[in-house]
Amino acid sequence: EGQGAEHSSARMERYLQLCAKDNMFVADCTTPANMFHLLRRQMKASYRKPLIVFTPKSLLRHPKCVSTVDEFANGSFQMLIDDAHAKADKVKTVVFVTGKFYYDLLEEQENLSREDVALVRIEQLFPLPVDQIRQVLKKYKNAHDVVWAQEEPRNMGAYGFMLMHLEEAKTFRAATGRAYGAPAAGSSTRAKRRHKEI
Repeated sequence: EGQGAEHSSARMERYLQLCAKDNMFVADCTTPANMFHLLRRQMKASYRKPLIVFTPKSLLRHPKCVSTVDEFANGSFQMLIDDAHAKADKVKTVVFVTGKFYYDLLEEQENLSREDVALVRIEQLFPLPVDQIRQVLKKYKNAHDVVWAQEEPRNMGAYGFMLMHLEEAKTFRAATGRAYGAPAAGSSTRAKRRHKEI
C-alpha cells in the first residue's frame, strides 16, 4: 500500500458516483462478524442487488480486527458502529471514518489516551445510514468538533459522496490528504509520512 496508483486504491469514489435510487449496496466493513452478517443479508434477501465490498489485505491478520463467536452467532449487519468505549458527556470530538483507517485512528487514540474523542465507523456507505448518523450527532451533544477522516486524497474516497448525501457533512472538518492526481505517492516512505500527517 502506498507503492503505486493501481495497488493503493480500489477507487471507492468511482463506485459511489454510480450510486442512485438504491441501485446497489456499498460497504467497507471493519470487523469479521459484520462482514459475515453483510454477506448473509445479501444471500438471504428476497431480491438481488449488486453489493460492492471494500476489503483491504492489511486487515487479514490485524490483531485488533477480530470478532467473538457470539458476534457471529447473534446479531445482524450494522450499517454504523458507534464507539463502545466513549462516554457521551466527555466527548468533544466525533470522528466519522470508514474501513481500515479506523484501526490507525484507534491506535493513535489509545497512544494519546484521548477519552474526549469518539471514533464512529460507517460500515455501509450506500445507502448511507443518514438517520443513524444524525442519532450519533445528537448523542454527542457536547462535541463541537465533528470530523470526516479518510486516508485517501480529498478528491477521492468517500468525502465528496458524504458532502452530497449528508447535509451536516458540509460543516465537518475534513482530515484527509490534500487533493492529488493519484491515490498514492509511489514511495512507501512518502506514503507513510502523509498517512501519519492525516
